[in-house]
Amino acid sequence: MVRLLVGTTNQGKIREIQRLLHATPCELMGLDAYPQLPEPEETGTTFEANARIKALAYAAGSGQLTVAEDSGLVVDALDGAPGVQSARYLGPDATYPQRFEAILAGLAAHPERPRTARFVCALAVAEGTRIVFETRGALEGEIADAPRGSHGFGYDPIFLVPELGCTTAELAEDEKLAIAHRGQAFRMLAYWLGARGKER
Repeated sequence: MVRLLVGTTNQGKIREIQRLLHATPCELMGLDAYPQLPEPEETGTTFEANARIKALAYAAGSGQLTVAEDSGLVVDALDGAPGVQSARYLGPDATYPQRFEAILAGLAAHPERPRTARFVCALAVAEGTRIVFETRGALEGEIADAPRGSHGFGYDPIFLVPELGCTTAELAEDEKLAIAHRGQAFRMLAYWLGARGKER
């Protein structure tokens, strides 16, 4: 049984990860098991860089095999914003409705630009001082005209999946995980963990 520290305190993410790895032979721990660990400064300019920073910091501090991910919303018409600043967009104390309003206002200011966007999740696993696994998932979509739906978290209410005709906040959890960026990345992690377990 692999012990795996998940480098996040976001309960929404932890719930999703538990569902995605439920069939994998691993024991999951959250950062609440290591309250003394400081949160590393996310100085990377890419999702991948920030995922590595967090994985390496939490692995060093805990001595555990650690997975960390950095994810967010990339809006093409806003030159990629909020991007790696997704969780801190407009400041750490801003609410998501405030962030939705800012994104929609930014799009309204440029009606000639496409509303295309994507959710991105970069994932890294660290063991000691080494990154031993990395992967990435992405879900393509558009920004909705207004927030819709009450499921999910974060930017889900404004992220429209055109082929489904709904936002990710209007999808049931299992439906969302089947297509979402984090679902893609953590299914690849589950495959890697399964192969790792067989090698040992």
